[in-house]
Amino acid sequence: MPLRSHASARQVRLGTELRRLREAAGLKAREAAQLLNSTSAQISQMELGFAGVSKERVRRLAAHYACTDDALIDALVAMATDRTRGWWEEYRGVLPPVFQDTAEAEYHAAFLREVVITHVPGLLQTADYARAIYTYVHPGMPESELEPRVEHRMKRRVVIEGDAPTPYETLIHECSLRVRVADRDTSRAQLLEILGQIEEGHAKVQVIPFDRDGFGGAGISMMYAGGPLSRLDTGLRDAPTGVAFIDADAQLKQLRTLFRRIQDASLDPVASRDFIHRLTKEL
Repeated sequence: MPLRSHASARQVRLGTELRRLREAAGLKAREAAQLLNSTSAQISQMELGFAGVSKERVRRLAAHYACTDDALIDALVAMATDRTRGWWEEYRGVLPPVFQDTAEAEYHAAFLREVVITHVPGLLQTADYARAIYTYVHPGMPESELEPRVEHRMKRRVVIEGDAPTPYETLIHECSLRVRVADRDTSRAQLLEILGQIEEGHAKVQVIPFDRDGFGGAGISMMYAGGPLSRLDTGLRDAPTGVAFIDADAQLKQLRTLFRRIQDASLDPVASRDFIHRLTKEL
């Protein structure tokens, strides 16, 4: 099987989990390779996500590593055998890989939780709002590059609007609701869009108001994607090089704690809906 030229975040995660099982068993790559009649280099490529792995090999490795967690093994088999070619594939080679990785993570998530301070969350943005952000951040970007970004952002919303919507909770700071990324009409349409998503049951939205005491999380922005079991949860955070995918247990625990702390500083969902409604009246 030829090596992949690019390993998706999901393929990398599968390899990471197989490496963790091997290391927990105290085995070297060459010892795992002997079991599969392979080489340590091929094991390394598999654990980096550049080489595929069959369900039979996943189960053989898990047995050799003395893993008895059937739920984890089944989840890894599902990851290894998944052949989903989602809507995001049409943007491969058109947009940077992180766009596809983010959409794929959302597609496979059991639930989504998000914290956004300065902008409206991408899953709730209108096309005009998204276009204004991309135009500002990338001045001079040609339409041939701008429009695919806007289209991609709009299509991501299928995870909360589709036939089997993913439960989605987001904590939004008042700042993101008041900042005008474009004009008054764009801002009002954006607030009405959020209200519509709330009313349709597509999103649970809670607002952190400016006057909330003891809120030190203004620099936090993150998404938390639930896996088929908690060990396979994934965190997504902005980084200087783009979106960073987080899978370390300690870091995931920290993200869960941060979400709860910020949620405690937020208005409840009903009060948040009323708060956003009042803002629309001010525009």
